[in-house]
Amino acid sequence: MGVSPGGSVPPSPEENGEAAQRRREQHGWYFYDWACSVYSTSVLTVFLGPYLTAVAKAAADADGYVHPLGVPVRAGSFFAYAVSASVVVAILVMPLAGAAADRSGRKKPLLALCAYLGAAATAGLFFLDGHRYLLGGLLLIIANASMAVSMVVYNSYLPQIAPPEERDAVSSRGWAFGYAAGSLVLIANLVLFTAHDSFGLSESMAVRVCLASAGLWWGAFTLVPLRRLRDRRREPSASSAPAVNGWRQLAATVRDMRGKPLTLAFLLAYLIYNDGIQTVISQASVYGSQELGLSQSTLITAVLLVQVLAVGGALGMGRLARTHGAKRTILGSLVAWTLTLGAGYFLPAGAPVGFFLLAGCIGLVLGGSQALSRSLFSHLVPPGKEAEYFSAYELSDRGMSWLGPLLFGLTYQVTGSYRDAIISLVIFFALGFVLLARVPVRQAVRDAGNPVPERI
Repeated sequence: MGVSPGGSVPPSPEENGEAAQRRREQHGWYFYDWACSVYSTSVLTVFLGPYLTAVAKAAADADGYVHPLGVPVRAGSFFAYAVSASVVVAILVMPLAGAAADRSGRKKPLLALCAYLGAAATAGLFFLDGHRYLLGGLLLIIANASMAVSMVVYNSYLPQIAPPEERDAVSSRGWAFGYAAGSLVLIANLVLFTAHDSFGLSESMAVRVCLASAGLWWGAFTLVPLRRLRDRRREPSASSAPAVNGWRQLAATVRDMRGKPLTLAFLLAYLIYNDGIQTVISQASVYGSQELGLSQSTLITAVLLVQVLAVGGALGMGRLARTHGAKRTILGSLVAWTLTLGAGYFLPAGAPVGFFLLAGCIGLVLGGSQALSRSLFSHLVPPGKEAEYFSAYELSDRGMSWLGPLLFGLTYQVTGSYRDAIISLVIFFALGFVLLARVPVRQAVRDAGNPVPERI
């Protein structure tokens, strides 16, 4: 074997082949963010909240209440409660997915099942019209729960396709791909919605087309990761039924985490502050339309601004993490989140410029805070337990993100003010900051049995 002039040994053909295969998988992995992020952007963040709220209000009684399953619910709270219900469903399913992925190593069939179930439910939102708020709530629950479960499998690939020194960059690129896709589709949505008359569509039909197209996009581009990612197969366990194994595995994971209290401490902090992030994402358009009186076109433009800036924000915060460490960068983003929500509380109604400024602030920190949290957690996962630990992570990411929407909905139900509802979310960012600041992440990485990066 030859030696380069600098004295280093050049990589062998086998090492070159492994590096090429790793890059191929990484590129395929990015494309699941490209596929599914359109659901988060166009459906959950922009169109479904205001549209489902309008459908619920059309079906409401004289006092402004709908009665799903006989329970009186203020129509303006129905969307937030449906989001919370979807997360409860995800909580029940995610441990099963994590256990099945770890025991068999066959992650791609699980990813395909969840992705296409969610994509089909999203496409089914085309039929949401009239007084069919219950149909909209049901399809939202299926799509949102499927999205959450698919992310358990998707995130568990990260430690397998990227060595420790690459994970911040790979995770950030994945988020950047997602925000780039969201931007592209939102531009098409904006054209269709604002010029719906030119296309011979009513405003309601234009919204329904935008909702359904997100499901078609999700399904079509999921084919890329399904072709490029590899299964690392293991001998399946025959000890008990998969459902029993799933819950036993979750219990075993929790017991295992008790032996790694610093990993558990990070998850607790992440649970708190990410709950705030997820709630802002899902409820911002409701706040803008119902409290500030902004038009749907203004909301689409604002979210498009978030998407465009989030691409640069995710990559920029990834670079900051290389010099300042992921933990410090995340803490800085939580300060920015708190200040942004405080400013949002005082926004006057009918002020699109102020709303655009807040959207820009959110875009700069949104992708980076999520991407760096994912990559930081990947260092805290014991080798060989990626899917089960990421199942617990996803419970914190999406599975426990019912508290924020529930608080948002309850605050509005009690006060009738979306301003009070939005400012109530500050507690999640403030408490998350305090809890994360107390976690010694370098020691947490060592305790998990992983090499400690130079900057973390």
